[in-house]
Amino acid sequence: MKKTLLLLLLFSSFLNAQVLYETIPSTNFSESRQVKIQLPRNYETNKDKNYPVIIVLDADYLFEPIAGNVDYYSYWEDMPQAIVVGVMQPNRMDDTQYDDSNFLPTEQGASFFNFIGQDLFPWLSKKYRLAPFNLIVGHDATAGFANYYLMKNPPLFNAYISLSPDLAPQMIERLTDILQKTENKIFYYQATGTEDIEALRKSTQILNVALQNIENTNLKYYFDDFEHATHYTLAGKAIPSALEQIFAVYRPITKKEFQENILSAESPFNYLTEKYEIIENLFGIKDKIRINDFIAIAAALEKKADWDGFENLGKLARKEYPETVLGAYYIGRSYEGNGDTKKAMRTYESALVLKSAGDVDKDILMARAQRIKDDFGY
Repeated sequence: MKKTLLLLLLFSSFLNAQVLYETIPSTNFSESRQVKIQLPRNYETNKDKNYPVIIVLDADYLFEPIAGNVDYYSYWEDMPQAIVVGVMQPNRMDDTQYDDSNFLPTEQGASFFNFIGQDLFPWLSKKYRLAPFNLIVGHDATAGFANYYLMKNPPLFNAYISLSPDLAPQMIERLTDILQKTENKIFYYQATGTEDIEALRKSTQILNVALQNIENTNLKYYFDDFEHATHYTLAGKAIPSALEQIFAVYRPITKKEFQENILSAESPFNYLTEKYEIIENLFGIKDKIRINDFIAIAAALEKKADWDGFENLGKLARKEYPETVLGAYYIGRSYEGNGDTKKAMRTYESALVLKSAGDVDKDILMARAQRIKDDFGY
């Protein structure tokens, strides 16, 4: 029942997204290539917003699962909105061809490798508003092929979703060496299943051991081994898992994040600002800080009696949401905590004409101001 409901939600979400079919001229092939493109909701009205790009290989069957999940997770703000581009591959094995001596792309494989970087991305950048974060998704042969983009410096892609990869000879050693030394922030996810093709499962597990042992803070590595999943069914389990893990920093503050990270942080306020700086630096997206994230940080500041942190939070809230009571409420809490009750009362009263923000409304401010009057006789 749960799986059926999720599929219905994803299908409904996918219908609300805008899917386009485009023909991409190529200098690397004698003919054009076809792509499917899903634009984020409200793309046309958000003229100042740029979006990460997700390139989906094997788009004949992978595009819809990826596009549906991206639209669904971005709707709930668990990942940023993104432009999803599915590359149609009439002959996927020719597109992933490599040389038998050096095991690097050759003939049509080399042309396809160059098509992504030299034809597709320049075309996309002229037509759409792209953020500087690119992700590529592939399955078996195309997953193995996607690794070649890590050999470029800097790599064309920041993130890789590798579903039961069919790895070329020497690829495990090459990847281990590259990811051990990389100075670029790389997100790398791979998955297999207990019922996967045995040879692919074995090589994926060997690569997993190698990547787990890498000590490089620039690498964020994730791995799933799904019980009872076959070579094909593992994709349905892996895609949402990969998106959740790769974009974990983007999602609103969770209970787990609050308990494990924020309460133990020296400065909850600094944790909040650093979280959004990471989002901007990683994904090229400058979003307003969510009101619920303000509220979570305020709860941590209250527990820690960090009244200076409340003042900083209030100033930031006034900047982000000047039309709401949020900034005045937090600055008033700072004054209260530091013993300046008269200033706190006046700050609360000055904001009674402003709008509510989440659960913080003028009734709360009025109640705090009245309590101060009653306690201190102002």
